[in-house]
Amino acid sequence: MKWLRSDGGPMFYGYSNRTPVTGDVQMITTCLVFGTIFTAFLIIFPGVRKERFTTFTTVTLSLFVGNVILLSILGSSWHVAETVITSAYRALSKELITAELGAYVGLGHINITLCAIPSDNSSMPLEDISFNERFSWLGAHEMGESYQAALYRGMPFPILTVAEYFSLGQEGFAWGGQYRAAGYYGSIFLWTAFVLWFLMNVLLVVVPRYGAYTMIGMGSFMVGATVAYHCMLPSSPLVIRFQDDKFLLFRLGWCFWLTLFTGLLCISVGLIIVAIDCVYPHKFSTILEVDFDTPYDRHIIIEDSIHRKKRVGNKSLEEPEGLGRRILRLSNVKLYSYSLYYII
Repeated sequence: MKWLRSDGGPMFYGYSNRTPVTGDVQMITTCLVFGTIFTAFLIIFPGVRKERFTTFTTVTLSLFVGNVILLSILGSSWHVAETVITSAYRALSKELITAELGAYVGLGHINITLCAIPSDNSSMPLEDISFNERFSWLGAHEMGESYQAALYRGMPFPILTVAEYFSLGQEGFAWGGQYRAAGYYGSIFLWTAFVLWFLMNVLLVVVPRYGAYTMIGMGSFMVGATVAYHCMLPSSPLVIRFQDDKFLLFRLGWCFWLTLFTGLLCISVGLIIVAIDCVYPHKFSTILEVDFDTPYDRHIIIEDSIHRKKRVGNKSLEEPEGLGRRILRLSNVKLYSYSLYYII
């Protein structure tokens, strides 16, 4: 085929045709952003004199959860498989290589890695065999187009074998569509949790009680993302076989378990805050509140309103002052006079 040849000759597999994986750059950038914010908070934290524990716990948990949500959306380790294979480097070739093959499925893509293991029986330059390729399926036909582009660039045969299982959607090869559906519903839940994360931060500086309620909802959506992803996975597990009885068997990755753990943590912390607020009303507070330690502080306003109610209640039991008090006194004198008259 002409599109498999370069300059009239067969495709040359030795030159570097690898492409960078953009997801890693995005994940590193996300970690740097949240890490910078947390470092700035640690610098100013020694100046905090009140509500130190609640402030440190709230800020740390908020930044950790936001970082986890974005890492789970961008990450490539929801369903992973790794193995050492012995396979042909290119199709219709008798020369075999031994390499580490890995498949890392994310919510909208799959990363396939291939790294050769040095062997005395191979005459190929194995130091050049180190690939990390991304195949996306956000669009309806994007996976098929990515697979065709990999064929055109001359990707190694093991990478093409794994990508082929995800690019076909017929004749029993339905795994690609099922993984795409699982990633679609998982993304919906996680983006909803990310919106609730923003709302939680706003409510924590206005009404911390409502921020705790939002934290519970955010954790529920994160747990829901893992449940939806697990339920939408292929009922028939994907097993990709190679020579010498080597095969890729997928398992749940760290993105799945980290999202589940963080969701359960948010639900637990939110329930603890709500319980504390029910037992000791209006006691949970942080220095991040808008009017903290000012005359408009909600604690000062609440205490002042309680004192006012008590004073009003005590005054209602006393005699009214002013004109009302004189009228009441005059009516009592008249009533006493009438009583004496009838007695006499």
